[in-house]
Amino acid sequence: MKRVFLISLLALICFTGAYAQTKKVVKPTKATVEVLYFHGKQRCPTCIAIGTYSKEVVNKDFATQVKSGVLKFKEIDISTPEGEKVADKYHVTWSSLYVNRWQNGKEVRNDMTRFGFENASTNTSAFKNGLKNKITQLLK
Repeated sequence: MKRVFLISLLALICFTGAYAQTKKVVKPTKATVEVLYFHGKQRCPTCIAIGTYSKEVVNKDFATQVKSGVLKFKEIDISTPEGEKVADKYHVTWSSLYVNRWQNGKEVRNDMTRFGFENASTNTSAFKNGLKNKITQLLK
């Protein structure tokens, strides 16, 4: 009887120890945000405005976050082979604006193309404020 009790006790200790070792606490990594401005060789005034003001907002209003690497601005020419690969991933065929949040290897995409075309040329302050608000929201 003692022998069965000891074997059971040892088995319980071994399983408890093995469980404790395999249990890992995974800390979430800090989120990063990227602003992707897609364009082709030929760009209309609105396309140029979207790129210019997006880059301005990122570099001026979020300089600290850019410097720390938490926020990135990427201009992607879809007429180049490298740009075409990225454009295919996003199903982009013309000028587009995405503001994406990355955390723990997962991407959440925010297509702001329509917003950009509606505001960048005709209501620049609304465009800049809307982009700032989206970036701020995603950095939280």
